[in-house]
Amino acid sequence: MSDQTRAQDLSGEIRRLKKERHAVILAHAYQPPEIQEIADYVGDSLGLSRQAACSDAEVIVFCGVHFMAESAFILSPEKTVLLPEINAGCPMADMITAPELRKKKQELPGATVVCYVNTSAEVKAESDIACTSANAVQVVASLPEDRPILFVPDQNLGNYVAAQTGRDIVCWEGFCGTHNRLTAEDILKAKSQHPGALVLVHPECRPEVVALADTVASTTGMIRFAAGSRARQFIIATERGILHQLRKQCPDKEFYLASEELLCPNMKLTTLEKVHRALVSLEPRVTVPEKTRKRAERCLERMLEVT
Repeated sequence: MSDQTRAQDLSGEIRRLKKERHAVILAHAYQPPEIQEIADYVGDSLGLSRQAACSDAEVIVFCGVHFMAESAFILSPEKTVLLPEINAGCPMADMITAPELRKKKQELPGATVVCYVNTSAEVKAESDIACTSANAVQVVASLPEDRPILFVPDQNLGNYVAAQTGRDIVCWEGFCGTHNRLTAEDILKAKSQHPGALVLVHPECRPEVVALADTVASTTGMIRFAAGSRARQFIIATERGILHQLRKQCPDKEFYLASEELLCPNMKLTTLEKVHRALVSLEPRVTVPEKTRKRAERCLERMLEVT
């Protein structure tokens, strides 16, 4: 049996099991193309959070990384939340712990803590409001101006938000390894190779990279921008998985990755075999202790109320 035939058979079996289990499959836009193709919804962290909150499915199969599945459970604790690859994590989320955040809060009494959704449930429970790359500017702009802001854990996103809002923000010194390794030289090289192409940059990138962007946006924001733009060529400064949706939704346009280094290994751990196995066994499950879940839920709900 060829790999293509096996993939087709597995995809068909996954769709059958999905109906049988009353399940919904959510996939981040950085997932492999074959995973995106069997998903009911493909999007960025904000869109996935909304889908998890409003889905009437009994089972959520989350094709992404651990904090995403945690967020789905936080918002829908009555559902069974499956993460096909339980070891798919986020190094940036691991750059801050709840005890570390509690200590920092003591150093900044009265500060409003804004946590990027790329954090553990325990960190969300210690935070006032969450945000994603799609709504971080809107979230921070909604906060009282008489209180300092502590932004965790992504320093690059925090700096971008500060520049856009004019607010004084204390940033945790975390970063996304994939986006942070992109340099201004990479962008300039891509621009020289593709003159006239617009540069679309994710706000997790370094400030000097963001400064070279024609637009700064989340993954879904990039797709929306490209679809609505009259331009025909784009340089993409985010994880390579987004190219599948860009080319699928804009087949008449050309997209060039800003660097071949834009790869998140954790996002590539999900396979069709693991999704199938999860639907058969209803494992691995992701849960959050109720006391932590309730506090983290309020953090996420405040974000959804703003946006």
